[in-house]
Amino acid sequence: MKKLILTFFVAFAALSIKAQTMAFTVLEIKVKKFTQDKIAEDFDNLFKDVKVNKGGIVLERIGRGRTEGMTHRLIFMSTLGVDLIDEDAIDPNKNDAFWSKMRNYVEEWGPFYSGRILSWQEGDTEKYSMGHIWDIKVTDQNQFKEGHDKIVSEFADDFKGRVVGFGTYDFGLPNGATHWLALTGKDTDDHLLLYDKLEKNPKFIKLISSRGKFELIKDFEINILKRKQ
Repeated sequence: MKKLILTFFVAFAALSIKAQTMAFTVLEIKVKKFTQDKIAEDFDNLFKDVKVNKGGIVLERIGRGRTEGMTHRLIFMSTLGVDLIDEDAIDPNKNDAFWSKMRNYVEEWGPFYSGRILSWQEGDTEKYSMGHIWDIKVTDQNQFKEGHDKIVSEFADDFKGRVVGFGTYDFGLPNGATHWLALTGKDTDDHLLLYDKLEKNPKFIKLISSRGKFELIKDFEINILKRKQ
């Protein structure tokens, strides 16, 4: 698995495109009970002094809606054409030790998939650490993105401080989904209050419809445990 992650870094670093498109790879895992704090501690030990180039590495806990018992996700976000981490940035011994410990913590290795980030509003992930993610099938990607961006712009005050994202699944297509939406909040009540407010606004409903046809595949909850940028 360690080699798989490193291969991901090399593969994306080799790509060269004009636009600064962000890409990501997600690794879902099922960890043994009472190991979350140890994994978070080892995450800090490995990455705390590492410089990340135009990207980020995230450790999340999966809540409601998890697939096949998977409990956590490791996400590697990078800018296409840019090395996420310099080749000599991580001590090989520390890297080996981290993945050796991970093998002890992980009960089962789950889905492994990659995609791109087409729209992204950065947010305060300490204040808004709970995320809601929708996996969807989109009919017209450009139309959906245009509608999504208008929603984020028109309701900027409501989305202030929250991560709001939209992007593709290009490899691995979890459950057959082609795209995803992401939104962060404080907790369940905070998310529900926001949905209730927005859905009572006719302008919001009109903009939602402007995104075109799509199919909801599933939705799930995540909690951001660690984030290295």
